Amino acid sequence: MKRALVTGGSGGIGAAICRKLAAEQFHVYVQANHSLPRAEEVVKEITSAGGSAEAIAFDVSNEEQTQVALQSILAQGVIQVLVNNAGIHDDAVMPGMNAQQWNSVINVSLNGFFNVTQPLLLPMLGTRWGRIVNISSVAAITGNRGQTNYAAAKAGLHGATKSLALELASRGITVNAVAPGIIETAMSEKEFDKDTIKRLVPVGRAGKPEEVAELVAFLVSDHAAYISGQIISINGAMI
Repeated sequence: MKRALVTGGSGGIGAAICRKLAAEQFHVYVQANHSLPRAEEVVKEITSAGGSAEAIAFDVSNEEQTQVALQSILAQGVIQVLVNNAGIHDDAVMPGMNAQQWNSVINVSLNGFFNVTQPLLLPMLGTRWGRIVNISSVAAITGNRGQTNYAAAKAGLHGATKSLALELASRGITVNAVAPGIIETAMSEKEFDKDTIKRLVPVGRAGKPEEVAELVAFLVSDHAAYISGQIISINGAMI
């Protein structure tokens, strides 16, 4: 059984990805930081359905804490599927944004990508098979008012995705990014009412977390072995 780590696995999109990968016969590590009880609920859902999963808590922006957590995971076996889904918002227009707002968002989405991914690469390379999927955002492609920090962090993931894909291509490891638009989560429900969604999204609705999970599941499958270094949008024709 291949093993997968999903950061931010306790959130709406992350939980859907965890459930889908478990259904595809991966053993899934559901990572959370402050939401360990929610991660444990996701694990319970997965195991009740016959899948294999366990919850783990660490702060992806904390290099030392992440190293300790990953060593405990690697002691049990190689991670061959990594979904970098952890990310936070701290919105403000740039003239009113403080350094803490900038740094916290960059640290989770971009530095967190490095902290989690780098220690897993050599073990993954040794197996000559691996899949890395970075969850980005439509904001990284179009920009979004009040989210200069978030758009910068996610756009940084795009460059990292393409470069890392080149570095790992000859060893059977693919690296891609998925850039969702408006997806039905607790966060988006607070920000977008139905009329706004119909105005912004040509298909007239928000996407479902399960639709993002289906795309991720395809990208980590053997069927997607020739897809690497790509930024794949899932946004209902917003762009």
